Amino acid sequence: MLIPAAFAQAATVPAGEAASPWVGMLPLVLMFVVLYFLMIRPQMKKAKEHKTMVDALAKGDEIVCIGGMLGKVSKLGDSFLSVEIAQGVEVQIQRSAVVQILPKGTIR
Repeated sequence: MLIPAAFAQAATVPAGEAASPWVGMLPLVLMFVVLYFLMIRPQMKKAKEHKTMVDALAKGDEIVCIGGMLGKVSKLGDSFLSVEIAQGVEVQIQRSAVVQILPKGTIR
């Protein structure tokens, strides 16, 4: 008497229809689509922009590194840069450590 009769009965599928196996996978597919558009796609776009920025580096560009260090590119290599952080002081960093290219004349 605690369970109404309507809830106690088993769910039945009409005789002419069969339950589709794709109906159970629909929420999983929808979650993947949302995940793709909210997380994966923007991350890939940002990585592509960073790669084009690093590939466009030239001698004399003023840059900001991951650690916040500012400097001017003095030498370019395949995977490393020489950055002048003060007059006569050069350090080598990886190309991928460049976060931003500053406008000319920012560093004095």
